[in-house]
Amino acid sequence: MADIDLLAAIRADLEASPFIGEGHRKVWARLRILHDIRVSRARVLRLMRENALLSPHRQPQGASKLHDGSITTDRPNEIWGTDGIRIETVDEGWVWVFSAVDHFDACCVGIHTVKTGNRFAALQPIAQGLHTEFGATGADAGRGLTLRMDHGTQYTADDFLNQVRFWGIAPSFAFVAEPQAGVKFEAQHGD
Repeated sequence: MADIDLLAAIRADLEASPFIGEGHRKVWARLRILHDIRVSRARVLRLMRENALLSPHRQPQGASKLHDGSITTDRPNEIWGTDGIRIETVDEGWVWVFSAVDHFDACCVGIHTVKTGNRFAALQPIAQGLHTEFGATGADAGRGLTLRMDHGTQYTADDFLNQVRFWGIAPSFAFVAEPQAGVKFEAQHGD
């Protein structure tokens, strides 16, 4: 079947459908089942994409935020980034690894591995870094430090944020759906 004929069948299927904004998988399935048109799903996707027939519902809405700040620094202990990752090990099964990394030189200032990756586990690498870099973990021990993180449940929990503020650290959240916050962490871990 030529592309032009397949495109006509796709358009006819979309017009006959009582729904608006259907994706290529449903169109492909209906072509195959209802019209006995056997073509690859990738071909249907390609033709729908080239002809702007894909569902508009999955397109990002609104203007994206521009990253107008800087997450690199000129000296150490100004901005740390923190993140967690869940990995499977041979001996222990699934574990969480949390780390804190200095944005100045991507040096790991704290790392913590644990079975349960909750808000308290996420605080451990920051506490390690405070102890190592500032010599204390009491009130205002990290005054002047900014902690860059994503919107994970561990980092948005009240217990986590209250402890970070107790240490005098300013929380800084990355933009939603933008990876800049995890870059230093992922560079450290090779992700």
